[in-house]
Amino acid sequence: MRCRAALVAPLLAALLASAVAAAAQELPPGLKSARLLPAYPTAEGNWMTALRLELQPGWKTYWRSPGDSGVPPGFDWDGAGNIGAATLHWPVPEIIESAGERTLGYHGALVLPIEITPATPGAPVTGRVGVELGLCESICVPAHLTLDAPSLADTPDPGIEAALAQVPQPQPALLDCRVTEIEDGLRVAVSAPATGGNQIAAALEHDGGEIWVSAPELSEAGGRITATSDFVAPSGKPFALDRGAVRLTLVDGTGGAIEYQGCGPA
Repeated sequence: MRCRAALVAPLLAALLASAVAAAAQELPPGLKSARLLPAYPTAEGNWMTALRLELQPGWKTYWRSPGDSGVPPGFDWDGAGNIGAATLHWPVPEIIESAGERTLGYHGALVLPIEITPATPGAPVTGRVGVELGLCESICVPAHLTLDAPSLADTPDPGIEAALAQVPQPQPALLDCRVTEIEDGLRVAVSAPATGGNQIAAALEHDGGEIWVSAPELSEAGGRITATSDFVAPSGKPFALDRGAVRLTLVDGTGGAIEYQGCGPA
């Protein structure tokens, strides 16, 4: 029996080692690690967790509206239980210049806070969460992850708190918006006070629905910055714009960003 035990122990160790190696190989190229951080309770009775990605040197992933190229992280909650709603709190992205293109994204590591409203208050989230994202070095690869639901914590995670402190600052003013019809949708030009930064990038978005928005063209005059994008609906025709759904984010390249939500009266 001792001889058999002596043989079994190394065999088990080898199997465990190979299982760990196989698990490590499941990560897509460019990614060192990925997990959902322990969720802590918020004052509103929600759970605050975060997707934490650690990237290989030279690799990047993308912000929610990266520009004309890049795939932002997307989530599939169908395999998770006790999800009433999930809200992503995006920290300020980097301005990335590559091959003549400007995109918004992250190098090194990303902590993306996720506020989960549980279907059953106080009960934990269960199951697994699917994540789709783009990872880029010299070329870009689509990646799929399946992550365990977050464990629970009693106190806030410092990494999540730091990421929440980096979310773009909301501005109370409404945007000045000019909307004109084009063949396959709308051309929307929005203006806001100029930030005065030396390096400015902008993202123009339409909340909800399936509206595609082109990377904005920027101009500055009279102390104001104007961002112009084409908004294209699945119909490929002009449509009625929800003016409250228009969002402009201005990133200054030094770690700061501000955000405007909604157009003023037409």
